[in-house]
Amino acid sequence: MEKIKIGIIGTGSISVEHIEAYLKNSMVELYAFCDLNENRLNTMAEKYNIKHTFTDLSEMLKLKEIDAVSVCTWNSAHAPCAIAALDAGKHVLCEKPMSVSEEAAKAMKESAERNGKLLMIGFVRRYGNDCKILREFIDSDYFGDLYYAKATYLRRKGNPGGWFGDKSRSGGGPLIDLGVHVIDLVRFLMGNPKPVSVYGATFKKLSDRKNIKGKKFYRASSASENDICDVEDLATAMIRFDNGAVLSIEASFSLNIKKDEGKIELFGTKGGAKLNPELELYSEINDYLADVSLDAETSLSFDGLFAEEINHFVSCILDGTPCISPAQDGIEIMAILDAIYKSAETGHEVIL
Repeated sequence: MEKIKIGIIGTGSISVEHIEAYLKNSMVELYAFCDLNENRLNTMAEKYNIKHTFTDLSEMLKLKEIDAVSVCTWNSAHAPCAIAALDAGKHVLCEKPMSVSEEAAKAMKESAERNGKLLMIGFVRRYGNDCKILREFIDSDYFGDLYYAKATYLRRKGNPGGWFGDKSRSGGGPLIDLGVHVIDLVRFLMGNPKPVSVYGATFKKLSDRKNIKGKKFYRASSASENDICDVEDLATAMIRFDNGAVLSIEASFSLNIKKDEGKIELFGTKGGAKLNPELELYSEINDYLADVSLDAETSLSFDGLFAEEINHFVSCILDGTPCISPAQDGIEIMAILDAIYKSAETGHEVIL
């Protein structure tokens, strides 16, 4: 079988995960790179020995031999880049979040359907070993009816800088950057129930805290001292689903806590779980409350995480494998994110 040719749109830090994963897939030829930043483009092309390079996306998309692309740009460019690629007859893997609005996400899906091409969203946590293990317990009815969940992705001082703090390019702060991961993961684990209402709040109290001295904190490779920071530094929300289940979410770039936190908790009628990052299970055994730990690697492993996602994308294209992170799921997550920001702005619950 002939290899499929892949183009990369945006050669920033997240593209490296896509590139390295594609290189490990024997059915892929990494063919072309496109980026507005010519210096970065040339550096990446030299590193990966890519001969076809472009600063103009429309020129790259004229290459009929390209079968599919990964969209790895800043968030506000996801929709226009994905739609252009789909209209050019390419399959698309678009990094999360799908876009910066539900409206733009719907336009992306419409383009995919109009052109008969795959649009897959980069919800990479769905491909993790921790998600797989939890799904095994859910499928065996270990938890019973899952009716409540909590998800936190909190950084004490972790504003990435660069375009992440510029709302015109990012669409928002920690909610759309970090919260999207855990909102999607929990919803996926719960069987993708439909969101029906949202109450949310956002705060911009601490900003990016450039005054903080001491150890170095996480910053994006594109960050500089002149970066804009007009996004929230904390977001919190309560999301209600059509099956009666509720998800509580917290996400921050800056927050006065002791250390960074990243965990999800699931609560069911038969049992519960915490992923923090190792998996703990809670239940009843012979009428005694019991805590269970597994003799297995249950914390998320980044080794091979993106490879699982990329391999699935390639299999969907070549073998017709049903996509497990389709465009419709991305639209529903964008509806949730839009509603949280709207609720925060108005101070009222938003009905979806």
